[in-house]
Amino acid sequence: MTQQPEVISFAGGLPNPSLIDTEGILEAAETVIKEDGRNALQYSNTEGYLPLREYIAERYRKRYGLLISSDEILITNGSQQCLDLLGKILIDKDDAVLIERPGYLGAIQAFSLYEPEFFSVGLFEDGPDTNELQNIVSEENPKIFYGIPNSQNPSGITYSREKREEIGEILSDTDTLFIEDDAYGELNFTDEIFEPVKKYLPDLGVMTGSFSKIISPGMRLGWICAPTEIIDKISTAKQASDLHSNYLSQRIITQYLQTNDIDIHIQKIRSEYSNRCSFMTRLMDEMFPAEIGHTSPKGGMFIWLTLPQNISSQKLFEKAMEKNVAILPGYPFYVNGGGDNTVRINFSNSDEDDIRKGIEVLSDIFADTDKIKK
Repeated sequence: MTQQPEVISFAGGLPNPSLIDTEGILEAAETVIKEDGRNALQYSNTEGYLPLREYIAERYRKRYGLLISSDEILITNGSQQCLDLLGKILIDKDDAVLIERPGYLGAIQAFSLYEPEFFSVGLFEDGPDTNELQNIVSEENPKIFYGIPNSQNPSGITYSREKREEIGEILSDTDTLFIEDDAYGELNFTDEIFEPVKKYLPDLGVMTGSFSKIISPGMRLGWICAPTEIIDKISTAKQASDLHSNYLSQRIITQYLQTNDIDIHIQKIRSEYSNRCSFMTRLMDEMFPAEIGHTSPKGGMFIWLTLPQNISSQKLFEKAMEKNVAILPGYPFYVNGGGDNTVRINFSNSDEDDIRKGIEVLSDIFADTDKIKK
């Protein structure tokens, strides 16, 4: 439905197409094809193009002070494949798997294939409820804890430094791996540097990253950063899955990174998304009833709405679609039920005119709540 041109979509998670550097990517592609086309169009190794892995490792060192080697990096077909591969090598049927509440739907889908028993930990404005986390870890001994510390999907919440340290302390004496999805880490609207949880869990921390949000989602490139013994297992699983990730995309992105200042490009994306986010939340504050709450993201692409308990997000979705506005009801983000009064709203893919029109439509619906009550 959201592909229809008349629909204003707040439902997806699409980067804004106007911020994709098509000219820069075209130049990089031409250079790769002209200078080394036959090799770039050939099979490659499972772990990924070494110069790209070295670039990622060096960026971890420069941004966070993490001493990561290229042997601890494996290139994937988008960061979504990271989750499938990690599930494949780590999760057996009935294993305890811990995620955030609400949690990323793509992770729920990927891990569900391996039939774990899900547990969830609630989120405050500054990150997980660490008391609840401590209890679950002590009682259930989960094999993995999957989380998104930076601009969480779907809530937009960013963990505080204190919460990151607490998670490290709680997990440091356990066997629980922390899978740290950092797909939105570069899309930080503030000047604050949020150090990864992996800094406090060097041997129990696995990070995933993506070029989808900062270069191009269609090129489908992400990566896993993990201790070498985990990388070896992932490599074996990946060989059985697809041999290796798109080698041409790897070469083009490497060339692009070598000839363009990615930080300037990222700052442009941050500025645009920050403006759209601020504009949308300001309209929400002006137009929505006071009992409708929303998060105030420090980055990323999403805002999380919390409606009164007697309001159905599914009915809100249906009424909004009648007026060509798409939202995403929040209940699929909960593994143990609930969330039917929550909504995920995307701000990155709409311009200000569409944001205003869409928020006005939702405001009109909220003005007559009888039609969207449970």
